[in-house]
Amino acid sequence: MTVMETRTDASGTAVRAPGPAEPPSPDGQDHYTISEVAAHTGLSAYTLRWYERIGLMPHIDRSHTGQRRYRNRDLNWLALVGKLRLTGMPVADMVRYAELVREGQHTFPERQELLEQTRRDVRTRIAELQDTLAVLDYKIENYACARTASERP
Repeated sequence: MTVMETRTDASGTAVRAPGPAEPPSPDGQDHYTISEVAAHTGLSAYTLRWYERIGLMPHIDRSHTGQRRYRNRDLNWLALVGKLRLTGMPVADMVRYAELVREGQHTFPERQELLEQTRRDVRTRIAELQDTLAVLDYKIENYACARTASERP
């Protein structure tokens, strides 16, 4: 699974959904060490190993010496996981989503519902933040007016 997925629009034309920025693949490179992935994603090597251990990451290939070898598809998946984390999705739900992806296309309805619930939660949080921003704007305006009034002779 990559973050890049296609869907069809109302006319039935395939449309590519937005995805992450291109992974760091100089000269077509498609193998990265855990330290390279950590540097690229900002995640620690410990977190990357934990993601793999709890099932949030798919199986990571290993070199002949046993070192993890991440691929571009893994970087794409980590980009999606990063977005899901930003939504506030619980780790258990992210792991469930990863399990559903591994199970195949027959899980599309359940995946869709999981993402739709997350979207509802995000929209609720955005509305709460907009209300909070309005309060801050009001208070800032009050202070600005008070300062202006106090500076008048």
